[in-house]
Amino acid sequence: MPERKPRKDAARNRAAVFEAADTLFAHCRSPEDVTMADIAAAAGVGKGTLFRAFGDRTGLIRALYEARLAPLANAVEEGPPPLGPTTPPLQRVPALLDSVLCFKLDNRHLALALEGTGTGSPYRTAHYERWHALLRDLLDRIPGAADSDFTAHALLAATRADLVAYLTDEKRAPREELRERLAEFTTGILGANDGAGGLADERGPADAP
Repeated sequence: MPERKPRKDAARNRAAVFEAADTLFAHCRSPEDVTMADIAAAAGVGKGTLFRAFGDRTGLIRALYEARLAPLANAVEEGPPPLGPTTPPLQRVPALLDSVLCFKLDNRHLALALEGTGTGSPYRTAHYERWHALLRDLLDRIPGAADSDFTAHALLAATRADLVAYLTDEKRAPREELRERLAEFTTGILGANDGAGGLADERGPADAP
């Protein structure tokens, strides 16, 4: 019994920190404006609590990002079509990219914060390596797909948080328009006239995260 209360407190604090960070990143002008002190104050915890739990600001951002990404990651690993592993690669690739785009749209300031941490390169983050490896493997299974490694990079570049934020916040591009553009771009890259055609009817899981 004496050990349960700290664990409950830690879980409660973690949830409060994530909720506070979500709100701050969603409404900030720039992700760089959100500090550990801001998050601690909004969550009602001491700044030392954040550093003990997450190490530093980058650790907190990564933990929050992974938590928000978990539903999409689970759908990709073990979910039903169009994201799950039983979906043919030609349909799974556009569905996966659409889901990543929707996640970035819903979490673009958090994604921008993550892409600006550490080395400053989004290509060196663990989540990027996972998505790239998955796309590369799927492309390897599509007849006629050339240079799967580079093509996976090119497709993921269309979902970069800075591009998504620019098109959404500065160019005021509607969500559905961006999804349609990405679907068309993906179809063109894959050279498939029918493979991505059903994307508009299979978008449900993309809105889950």
